[in-house]
Amino acid sequence: MMNFIKGSIFTRGKTEPPNEEPEQDVQVLAVWGSPGSGKTTVSVRLAKHLADQKKNVALLLCDMTAPMLPCICPPGDLECERSLGSILAATHVTDMLIRQNCITHKKISYLTVIGMLKGENVFTYPPYTQELATELIDHLRDIAPYIIIDCGSAIAHDILSAVSLLEADTVLRLVNCDLKSISYLSSQLPLLKDQKWDSEKQYKVASNVKSNQAGEHIEQVLGNVAFKIPHSDELENLALCGDLFKDLALKDSRGFRAEIAKIAKEVFNV
Repeated sequence: MMNFIKGSIFTRGKTEPPNEEPEQDVQVLAVWGSPGSGKTTVSVRLAKHLADQKKNVALLLCDMTAPMLPCICPPGDLECERSLGSILAATHVTDMLIRQNCITHKKISYLTVIGMLKGENVFTYPPYTQELATELIDHLRDIAPYIIIDCGSAIAHDILSAVSLLEADTVLRLVNCDLKSISYLSSQLPLLKDQKWDSEKQYKVASNVKSNQAGEHIEQVLGNVAFKIPHSDELENLALCGDLFKDLALKDSRGFRAEIAKIAKEVFNV
């Protein structure tokens, strides 16, 4: 069984008092956007940025249609195989249940990950309720001071992603600079209008911006955006080989790294 110790989120060693983090306005950040907008990439890199700053961070991967855990790092980098499905299959969520189903990264000691395993899908486990999803997010607040949720795009049938958007302290809403991406979000946003959806807690983000997409063109298509995340060939290659936690070393990634740091500073003050 894993326990908190000072300095890292979980360990197999002896228990010590948890590392106290100062209270902050934003603890839970949900990352959402159209398909292919870079939600998982941004979520993973934000989690890594916080962990590199020695901040305990939990990364929740919501997608049950295409589980993202096998896509973000080599299996050998993970300590064990545990599933988000085991949490959502319970009658009630507890801190201990979450801890028992967290996955630790061998090379990043301040990070824990929760997600579905390769080969699993929404039918692998019993159906879960909105109340259970809300319990999960509530108890995650007890697990780590920084929580990043990688939401699925389609929220009509994705309870966990929809609840995450409603329960998060703030939201990064990623949009590609194209009409299809804008049309997709326009079709999804009305699903939230009757819920406790707070548009004021959102940051609109232009994602994966290519060098040929001029700033004025982005503003014309998307309107005002809080952040513009540039495209990185290096990061695209890491995504293709499933190693998104790997350090970025090439010049073409400087702009991406700088914008991730800017987001972390604005959202978490880190």
